[in-house]
Amino acid sequence: MRIRTLLIALIALCASSLAMAADYYVDITNRTGYTIYYMYVSPGNSKSWEEDVLGNDVLMNGDTQRVTLTGYTNPYFDIRLVDEDEDSYTFWNVDVSTQDIIVTLDHLD
Repeated sequence: MRIRTLLIALIALCASSLAMAADYYVDITNRTGYTIYYMYVSPGNSKSWEEDVLGNDVLMNGDTQRVTLTGYTNPYFDIRLVDEDEDSYTFWNVDVSTQDIIVTLDHLD
């Protein structure tokens, strides 16, 4: 009986962990006047940047890119963009469940 109780508790724990993970997305619009070559999005509690989500693509001035974030447990992310002149624009602790990003020269680091 004790093993059965432990097994049920373990299944409930696994199910609750899966239920807490969610998919988020953020739309990022470039209004800098420059082409953005790199876009890094990392969980807000991360100590390093994850891979460039643009890959071989670029984000032209005036364009919008949707970034899908799958399997995370909270909606807070840090976002860093790097343009053609290697200028960076960093947004800290963005709640992507309620906020999209419009990048302008006012956001230049």
